[in-house]
Amino acid sequence: MAFEQRIEAAMAAAIARGQGSEAPSKLATALDYAVTPGGARIRPTLLLSVATACGDDRPALSDAAAVALELIHCASLVHDDLPCFDDAEIRRGKPTVHRAYSEPLAILTGDSLIVMGFEVLARAAADQPQRALQLVTALAVRTGMPMGICAGQGWESESQINLSAYHRAKTGALFIAATQMGAIAAGYEAEPWEELGARIGEAFQVADDLRDALCDAATLGKPAGQDEIHARPNAVREYGVEGAAKRLKDILGGAIASIPSCPGEAMLAEMVRRYAEKIVPAQVAARV
Repeated sequence: MAFEQRIEAAMAAAIARGQGSEAPSKLATALDYAVTPGGARIRPTLLLSVATACGDDRPALSDAAAVALELIHCASLVHDDLPCFDDAEIRRGKPTVHRAYSEPLAILTGDSLIVMGFEVLARAAADQPQRALQLVTALAVRTGMPMGICAGQGWESESQINLSAYHRAKTGALFIAATQMGAIAAGYEAEPWEELGARIGEAFQVADDLRDALCDAATLGKPAGQDEIHARPNAVREYGVEGAAKRLKDILGGAIASIPSCPGEAMLAEMVRRYAEKIVPAQVAARV
């Protein structure tokens, strides 16, 4: 089964279980609204790619890890869009959850998706409890403090910001989780896979900064120019467009070079190359 089919089937099952038979109907509907359409599902696809490169001897556990990661990511988007943060009106081409359902329901939706992510891993633990425990730990570390996406959001409230640390936490954290959790699900050590995830995450953030500066809302499927509006630290402000484009190229080259030795190393390198082609904004493609 292709990665996309595996991810969507497992996501649908998790959401259906979370909606239950006697759940409050608006919140139940908001759960599905928050995760569909799914966008590129980059993080769970990366996780399954690493698991496959490492043998993927427990595909059900890999699927659970991929879904747990994506649920955390979707929850972070719901919370990021709230009025207290970005106050965004559009996400993935449709009204944000707080616009469609109300701010209280958006908060509850994000909270529910976070809990659901860890529940999915707990339910998959019977076959390989040690691996499942490691997956829970890896996901928790990259979700909370001091190295997770919560820390990344927290940097935006600081007067002095370390751009590298900010990018590594806000965006890189879940990419590190993706590569490490893919390895763990297949029985490999997590530590050697941190650099690959960190580099892909940094590349994604630099590319996102470039898109935010150069693209319009119709192209992005969400508001454009948000870094400038909210005075957020970003690669374009730090390096300029040309400098950010060069940094993106350097990061992607380093990502491929950092892939640990594994049976599917060549396949994974090709996947990273294809991913690189997708994330580079058309406006700077010629420069990288």
